[in-house]
Amino acid sequence: MALIEKFFEAVLWRSRYVVLLAVIASMASAFAIFYMTTTDVVYLVQHIVHYADAGTTDLARKAMHDTTVTHVVEVVDGFLLGTVMLIFALGLYELFISEIDEAKGSKASSKILVIENLDDLKQRLAKVIIMILIVTIFELTMKVTISSPVDLLYLAGALALIGLALYLTHASDDAHEKTPDRSSH
Repeated sequence: MALIEKFFEAVLWRSRYVVLLAVIASMASAFAIFYMTTTDVVYLVQHIVHYADAGTTDLARKAMHDTTVTHVVEVVDGFLLGTVMLIFALGLYELFISEIDEAKGSKASSKILVIENLDDLKQRLAKVIIMILIVTIFELTMKVTISSPVDLLYLAGALALIGLALYLTHASDDAHEKTPDRSSH
């Protein structure tokens, strides 16, 4: 019976390697998003070269300006989404497979990429997702047409909720930093 238990536990423990599929798929997604977003930046730069042309009318320049700002916001959104996928992939790897030795020995590694537990991964992802939502709301506010006081009230409410989300995230960080480390006791 002990032999069966030992074999079963070995299989069970090694089954965690199935997470490698999610890690590889997440990394591929991150690379795809970074590639697409970088390509968008190249095309964006090609289009704004004509911004300073003397033959461009003020109306055309204003339209180009508004379009460019919207595209820049979309680019920020794309890079943030790629970052989410990268953090997710690295976090899954560290949680289920192995610590990334390269990250621990490097001064260039960021604390955001060192994942201690599942809650840590969720907290880091939540912060980046909140940033994506902020960028998306910013993009939408540039396109919104305020035609009534209620529209303005909705916009103000959305901005207030964003402020609240940022405040709660920051308050959570402060509370986490002030909590004594129980692992040292």
